Amino acid sequence: MLDFSRDIHSLTDFKTRTPKFLAQLKKPERAILLTINGKAELAVMSAATFQRLLDRLEALDAGNGILEGLHDVTAGRTRPAEEFLAEIEQQQGPPESEG
Repeated sequence: MLDFSRDIHSLTDFKTRTPKFLAQLKKPERAILLTINGKAELAVMSAATFQRLLDRLEALDAGNGILEGLHDVTAGRTRPAEEFLAEIEQQQGPPESEG
């Protein structure tokens, strides 16, 4: 996605050669890092690349949640749903029937 040998440029360079950079950013999974006064300040990418990145982060979050749940099961930090629901019903009373 980001090739540090090619994809770091100054904001001034980006401003003066915007069409060149836009062509580069239209390639799938490409991004560039812009510097201001020699310090990395901005990352620029296409909306499609950004959406793919968000989708991957969401999938990673879901995977981490599943992994955490599996660790809880292995460590014995879970209990049957029936037991939990019975406890809630005892504390709050039975659920009201809809109808």
